[in-house]
Amino acid sequence: MFDTLSGKLQAVFERLGQKGKLGEKDVEEALREVRLALLEADVHFRVVRGLVDRVRARAIGSEVLQSLTPAQQVIKIVHEELVGLLGEPGKLASGGAPPQVIMLVGLQGSGKTTSAAKLALHLKKQGQRPLLAAADPYRPAAVEQLRILGRQTEVPVHAESAGDPVAISRAALQEARSNHLSHLIIDTAGRLQTDNALMGELQRIKAAVSATEVLLVADSTIGQEALRVAETFHTTVGLTGIILTKLDGDARGGAALSVREVTGVPLKFLGTGEMLEAIEPFYPDRMASRILGMGDVLSLIERAQQAVDLDQVEETRRKIRSGTFDLGDFLEQLRQVRKMGPLDQLLGMIPGVGKRLAKAGEDEAGAQDELKRTEAIILSMTPVERQRPELIGGSRRRRIAKGSGTSASDVNRVLGQFRQIQQLMRSVPGTGSRRNIDLGRLFQ
Repeated sequence: MFDTLSGKLQAVFERLGQKGKLGEKDVEEALREVRLALLEADVHFRVVRGLVDRVRARAIGSEVLQSLTPAQQVIKIVHEELVGLLGEPGKLASGGAPPQVIMLVGLQGSGKTTSAAKLALHLKKQGQRPLLAAADPYRPAAVEQLRILGRQTEVPVHAESAGDPVAISRAALQEARSNHLSHLIIDTAGRLQTDNALMGELQRIKAAVSATEVLLVADSTIGQEALRVAETFHTTVGLTGIILTKLDGDARGGAALSVREVTGVPLKFLGTGEMLEAIEPFYPDRMASRILGMGDVLSLIERAQQAVDLDQVEETRRKIRSGTFDLGDFLEQLRQVRKMGPLDQLLGMIPGVGKRLAKAGEDEAGAQDELKRTEAIILSMTPVERQRPELIGGSRRRRIAKGSGTSASDVNRVLGQFRQIQQLMRSVPGTGSRRNIDLGRLFQ
């Protein structure tokens, strides 16, 4: 979402870095470009004006103009002001007797039901025991959708085919208390903020269950309309936080930078993809670093920890030591990488990598497609061929290519990559011994 804005800001700072010394004119010119980049990204004009004024006040002074590294000082100031603009890290309210009640509210189509399941899975991974409640009797199949998501996440769901949303929410709260669960996540019906009757229903649900959190699920792709939606919901219901969805899209992203400043409601979670694992707590410093091309190594590490199966890692180590690592194991490694999210997101978290790829004209989407093709090729092999790829001759290559919708040269490429990995494994000290192997080195 922030690719265009990030690219423009990085270009501004790169030009500043080419100048040994900065004058007020240089700073003003750079800030003019920063202002344009932010406005083009659909950041609210009041937010842009305040941010630029604060940066100017700090940048035009002896701290920067007389610095040995003036461009770096400007970047540091912009980063700090962005962090201040985005607010505090998003945390769910805690304390009091369980269950903690979380209401999700928002417009139709904003992703509330999916976000409810994502949030439940996120809490479950933290050792919590959540319950999902389907309080949307109006939308066809809404209840069934939440049931399906509950099965996928292995989180219980309180669902009734019909009834009053307030009564459904009360019954769900009683179930959560009876089963000593930690959280109750209520998926309410989507509604326009101008629908007074349905907005009044939210107020009654909140009062009936004493909700500790009322989170607006806002679609970040609708731009500044998300700000108006947030302001109205906050005035009517009293929001405690916002979940911004669809940050993996190609919208301009201004809502993410404006929502806290304009509404006063903190961001708490970000939806970063379609997978149920694609939700992350909001950290302003990490988002600011991503926008400025400084990477986000902490989020990358957290994603790896969530995606990697430690038992699978130990099994892979055992196979490497015994020399039995085959194409089936290679496929599992690729799948673990894909579970971490879109490849372009992962690369953008590594400081400088996304910028270098853009300069080199690399197609990050193409790299993601390459992973999918490799997976299709391996899946088109028989179990014996995966264990003994040396058996794959001309006729087998043609069959595998046809089955995977690729070409024989693509099959050759995958086999060649696997042979290189095998050679690398043999060259790593301790591969044949009982010593542990750093898998990061093997799959770089």
